[in-house]
Amino acid sequence: MSGDEILVGYDGSADASMALDWALDEAGRTGRPVRLAYVFEWLTVAGWIGPGVAPGVWPDDTARRQVEELVRKAAADAAAAHPQLTVSSEVFDGPPALVLQERSAQADLLVLGTRGHGGFGGLLAGSTTVAVTAHAHCPVVVVRGEAAAGGRARRVVVGVDGSECSLLALGFAVERAASRGVPLHVVRAWHRPAGQRSPAGPEAREAVAADRAELDEPLARWGRAFPDVEVTVQVAEGTPAALLVDASRDASLVVVGTRGLGGLRGMLLGSVSQQLVQHAHCPVAVVRER
Repeated sequence: MSGDEILVGYDGSADASMALDWALDEAGRTGRPVRLAYVFEWLTVAGWIGPGVAPGVWPDDTARRQVEELVRKAAADAAAAHPQLTVSSEVFDGPPALVLQERSAQADLLVLGTRGHGGFGGLLAGSTTVAVTAHAHCPVVVVRGEAAAGGRARRVVVGVDGSECSLLALGFAVERAASRGVPLHVVRAWHRPAGQRSPAGPEAREAVAADRAELDEPLARWGRAFPDVEVTVQVAEGTPAALLVDASRDASLVVVGTRGLGGLRGMLLGSVSQQLVQHAHCPVAVVRER
């Protein structure tokens, strides 16, 4: 498996197909190869394997062959529709979250749908979501919402709080905005200290200005690299999830880091990450350092 490829969790479900479409759209701009990965988890009782695949029990070699044909055909159809791209497929064995985490070490980007069946049943529900998004070795894109396959030319949104992870997210977001030819919207959330009233009047303006000033240097650095990207900044009081979910309404992608400081602390280690994955109106990119 090449380290520059886009790995797509694929099981033939509608959401997996949306993830594949998004990955192909991304690959069309970057030229990276795309690999479809089906994680085949052997069943100990009769159950659902995948669309058009009969239920069976371990070691059901017939079911595995059907899975291999399902993924091979999906890759062949994708390659035929995008002849300029290299598209391949592979079937892996084991628990889906663990296998995807391991395979992500050899990928440039991991793309998942919000729900699946068969090998990906419940993949993005509960603890498995946190495991994949928090522990993958490369950025993860969870495809959901109207902009699943690139969609209309809409802005890229990124949450930045000055932490190292959020600055990595900013770089990822700037590059995607530049490749899509869309504006970048930077969101910074802040909370008043517990027990203190919200600042008002000049005090509030000073607080916003101070937070905004902390973004000047990284934004200037990326602005020199991508001078054509239009950038807007929103500094507001509120929870990071609420601000980012709201900003995602007219976005093609919302980008966050795995860990943050202040308003973004624990963004992808608890309820906030679940809110983004469950309620964002567009795909969500989770960026970490390799």
